Amino acid sequence: MKTRVLGKAGLEVSAISFGCMGLNFSYGHALSPEESITLLRQAMELGATFFDTAEVCGLFTNEEIVGEALKLARDRVVIATKFGFNTVDGKMVGTNSRPEQIKAVAKRR
Repeated sequence: MKTRVLGKAGLEVSAISFGCMGLNFSYGHALSPEESITLLRQAMELGATFFDTAEVCGLFTNEEIVGEALKLARDRVVIATKFGFNTVDGKMVGTNSRPEQIKAVAKRR
């Protein structure tokens, strides 16, 4: 698979990335965690090295699935995640990128 270099630090990733949100959140039918893990590992076997998720995708569950699926390939993949959300009772209710929120999210993961 072709690759791309991101930024000036030389981070090289697959030209085709894998957007993980639809695995268990948002788009239509959610896959089981086992189906999601199988799919992510197959994508990696086909050459995908760039996986994108966010803390609000299933409220942390998507990140957990991605982490489980790719944990043995940590040195071969790049996982991008987004943060800075306010959540209440398992739902996103706004954004919050204040330093204390960012620290709390990083500590939780």
